[in-house]
Amino acid sequence: MGVVEESRPGGLDLCLWGKFCKRHGVVYPLLFHMLDVAALAGELWDRMLVPAQRVQIASGLGLSEGEARGVLMFIAGLHDLGKASRFQACEPLPWARVGDALRADTRGWRLVRHERASLHALVGILAEMGYPLEGDASPAVRMAQVAGGHHGRFLQVDVHGAASAARVRAELGGRLWQELRLRYAAQVRHLTGAQAVPACVSVAAAVLMTGVVMVADRLASQQRVWRHKADMLAYGAAEHFAWARWMARQTVAQSQLPRVRLPLRPFSAVHRLPGPNALQASVLNQLPTAARARGAGIMLVNDGTGAGKTVTALEAARILNQAAGTEGICCLLPTTATADAAYDSLYAYVAAHRPLPAALTLVHNHSNLNTAYTDQMLAPGEAPTCTGDDPHTDPDDEDDWSAPDEADTRGGRRWVPDGWLRGWDRALLAQFTVATVDQALMAALPVRHNALRMLAFSGRCVIVDEAHALTSFSRRILARLLHWLGVLRTPVVVLSATLPGQVARELVYAYLTGAGHARRQLQARSSDFTVPYPGWLFADAATAHTTVIEAPARTSHAAAQQRTLTVQLRPVRYRPLEQPARRINAGERLARITAALQPVARLGGCAVIACATVADAQDTYRHLKQALNWPGTPETLVLLHARLPAHRRERTLTRIRSQLGPTGPRPDRLVLVTTSLLELSLNIDADLLVSDLTSLARLIQRAGRLWRFEHAWQQKRPPGVPERPAWITARGPRLTVLHPAGPDHHTLLPDAWTATEAPYLQHATAHLLAMPGHHRLTLPEQTQQLVELIHQSGEPATWSPRLATLHGEHLAQERAEQHTSSVHLIPPHDRVASLSDLHRQPLTAAQAATRPRDRPARVLAVYQHPDRPPTLDHAGHLPLPQGPHLSAADVRTVLEHTLPVPSAWVAAATRHHQGPDAWQQHPLLADLVLLPHDPARPLPVQLGRHQLYLDNELGLVHHEVPRHSP
Repeated sequence: MGVVEESRPGGLDLCLWGKFCKRHGVVYPLLFHMLDVAALAGELWDRMLVPAQRVQIASGLGLSEGEARGVLMFIAGLHDLGKASRFQACEPLPWARVGDALRADTRGWRLVRHERASLHALVGILAEMGYPLEGDASPAVRMAQVAGGHHGRFLQVDVHGAASAARVRAELGGRLWQELRLRYAAQVRHLTGAQAVPACVSVAAAVLMTGVVMVADRLASQQRVWRHKADMLAYGAAEHFAWARWMARQTVAQSQLPRVRLPLRPFSAVHRLPGPNALQASVLNQLPTAARARGAGIMLVNDGTGAGKTVTALEAARILNQAAGTEGICCLLPTTATADAAYDSLYAYVAAHRPLPAALTLVHNHSNLNTAYTDQMLAPGEAPTCTGDDPHTDPDDEDDWSAPDEADTRGGRRWVPDGWLRGWDRALLAQFTVATVDQALMAALPVRHNALRMLAFSGRCVIVDEAHALTSFSRRILARLLHWLGVLRTPVVVLSATLPGQVARELVYAYLTGAGHARRQLQARSSDFTVPYPGWLFADAATAHTTVIEAPARTSHAAAQQRTLTVQLRPVRYRPLEQPARRINAGERLARITAALQPVARLGGCAVIACATVADAQDTYRHLKQALNWPGTPETLVLLHARLPAHRRERTLTRIRSQLGPTGPRPDRLVLVTTSLLELSLNIDADLLVSDLTSLARLIQRAGRLWRFEHAWQQKRPPGVPERPAWITARGPRLTVLHPAGPDHHTLLPDAWTATEAPYLQHATAHLLAMPGHHRLTLPEQTQQLVELIHQSGEPATWSPRLATLHGEHLAQERAEQHTSSVHLIPPHDRVASLSDLHRQPLTAAQAATRPRDRPARVLAVYQHPDRPPTLDHAGHLPLPQGPHLSAADVRTVLEHTLPVPSAWVAAATRHHQGPDAWQQHPLLADLVLLPHDPARPLPVQLGRHQLYLDNELGLVHHEVPRHSP
């Protein structure tokens, strides 16, 4: 029979299984699952892929877009062809349905993972169908790798070894099995109409196609998609495919993957502003012409804190999307707190356009604490379904979290919930996404599903916010990611307030080399890639031509944002509080802080104390509570840091953002004691700012919170914002920097401070601020000049030998971080011969590092009572959810009481510190470390040398026992 006859009822043998529900004994034919995935791939091409992605794939195949669509459907349908192998014998019930002739033709076959079996079988099958087979980059090999990569990793192909015809016949079944695989492939090709043969397969096209295959396979593998069709198998392949195409539209719509175009609305209506500032107006006037002529590119925006960079980026994204053929926005932030704040901004932006339903997601490790992380994402999955992972142990699967039932672990079988699409991977595919930058950096590392991440980021404008906050380690990975975004012609906007010029140029070079430009030629034009401050620069991917803000607009914007503040560098002796009743001597750090805040306690005002560490913040809070006579309520003094339980930290953040935000209601008196959360999380206005010594870049960021909304309030003061106290107005904006010094008046950093930031940056900042002429700073005019003084590669003549030594050590440390970061990067696109090069040194998600330090652990204080079960609160009113069944509300309640700590602090945790058995089955709860507390005896929990105690007021208190102590 030919393919037409075989597409009819009874034409092809449907005894092979593709999906099997063990609980209900339901079997779904392999061919039908393959056709489901092919239909979904076509629907994803039509409704999820944007024009730029379709062009990228079509041009990478040397085909028209219509032909490329058919080929994508064909290859997607072939993804599970390797299940026509010994895989069928892995489950007794569906194996019993396989015909006698096939069962007798197994010969000496061996068990091979089905994705690898697909890869090996398809090399020969595609070659028979006319696909060139001439090497690692030939269409037959790369298309086989695309199909075989649907479980997240590109596999190596040995054309003359495991993928040879002789080995395939020997290992994947006899002649009947080989013929059936060929007939299945021919049927999929016939029904998808993929008669065109690609002349080539570019790396970019292969990566995007693989991402689509992954999405289509996961959508088709959901029980709700295939379970009801398993009971209606009277159809032939053609009828099933017609039905599958009709159902695919509904499935894709339910997944919230279709793209929508935001309607054009007035600037003031979208951003709730009277109009654009001078810098934003320059973007609206200049960028459309540059982008429309040359398409996608990279844009860098350098502007002061609180000057409207977010609005600038959103408008730039709109313009670039229109020019580049992309739709949507992905905002990348350095921390979870900044991501939460950006989510609110992007939500308001999307809602202001009143579009058709558009998916907006928040993606980071703690997004479960935000309302954007739905209860459905926390709920347990559906009935177990055999997902197709071959039933034997594979070390490559270590990063696939699964919780097999003990009764189902014989032979290493994996049973995972049907809810893959409820996780972070699906959230990244949404048209509008806010994520921590780490989620994007994983795309440039050889982890599973990195192709899916590339697909997710390639179809919309990517905004990298707070780029200055990234370490050299993370920036190296970001540069490789930007290289690949240049390959994929993805528009990018990078925002910063204090990014050194050379670092900014390196990011531009990375993007443009991905777009095909020689690095040497770009470096020869280095002056063309210098970003004005304040201002912006756009370099297009096609020609590397640059467009910069016009000089009058830059001058006007700088004048409108200008403010001069007084900087006082106060030498202090650093000593921890130790005991609340300890006498504080004159000249101590705590004495300086108390003196600075005395007028606030007496006369009013809103002050912020930015401490170097959490321990310093806790000491400062305890001391101020006793040292100052607070006439207001206890809420006048507020403590905010990262080691508060999540629910309390979020509540405090919300309160502070409201009270010190642009509209108030602003209290008459408030003192906030905080840490680096200030510059990374809080869009607030302070009357007075006291900061521990830190890098100049951070000080400028913190200074951005000093009289932040003064210009806006002078034009129109909201009803909830009173005038600043007279004593504050008379002094003007003032930043007091506490400089820890020794008896010789030289900088003497506490050991704990050197762990928060490079010692050189702190020493150099103190040296610079102590020089004549730096007690008054004019921002943003002096910002870039000061940043360059600190980060330059040369050594100013004014530096002492000690500072020069620290500078050399700092540069060496940065080079070491960059080298370490480079070890695991995926190669540039022009160094990829085989697609398996993208996973040459595969990492699990747990092993992949996007930051130089270990990932934090999460702890949970649990209160044990003699007369009742353990609780989450000291008073005993909130029972600890223990299962066996955990609702979404239970999971959220637990997570809201957790807090992060360095992993070294809990390295000595034992089984006694694990959660209940039911928690070990949940990926968000399994790794929590419990800290048992006795409400009647408030003693710290001892974990090796680390003592941890959750104080109701101070948050988690940590003490490390010295090594020499018993």
